[in-house]
Amino acid sequence: MRARTLAPLLVAALILQRLAELRVARANEAWARANGAVEHGAEHYPLFFVLHPAWLLSLLLEGRRARGPVQVLPLLLLLLAQPLRYWVIRTLGRFWNTRILIIPGGHRVTSGPFRYLKHPNYTVVALEMASAPLAVGAWRTALAFSVLNAALLLLVRLPAEERALQAYRTP
Repeated sequence: MRARTLAPLLVAALILQRLAELRVARANEAWARANGAVEHGAEHYPLFFVLHPAWLLSLLLEGRRARGPVQVLPLLLLLLAQPLRYWVIRTLGRFWNTRILIIPGGHRVTSGPFRYLKHPNYTVVALEMASAPLAVGAWRTALAFSVLNAALLLLVRLPAEERALQAYRTP
């Protein structure tokens, strides 16, 4: 299959996936807030709502101009990252969210993928940011958005999340 053919299909699949995740996140947010959750890092949350759609648009535009075949290795990496994403969501259950919501008296999750990685969901997102564009020959998108995502995560999101998680006790 040609990369330019896969690009819009891949973007459509990623959009559907993100929309489904946002639906779960909203339901979990309502539950968390009903249980006294306090939000941390709300001021940076909109940055991710700019980053992800911009990444998808860039992936589509650059991928549609690609002239070569689909790159199998990055596509496999993207596909192999998905079970990890759903393992994270399943492990966190109602605590999974796109926002940093801390419920007083809760505990930090250390089971499932959290036994091996401190922030496995961000690992999945980083893999996606690089592998999806590379699968369709959109190397500029992979490079630019991997750097932007890493900067946002390392300089803003992870420090905010770590500060917030200090309120939780470890089981």
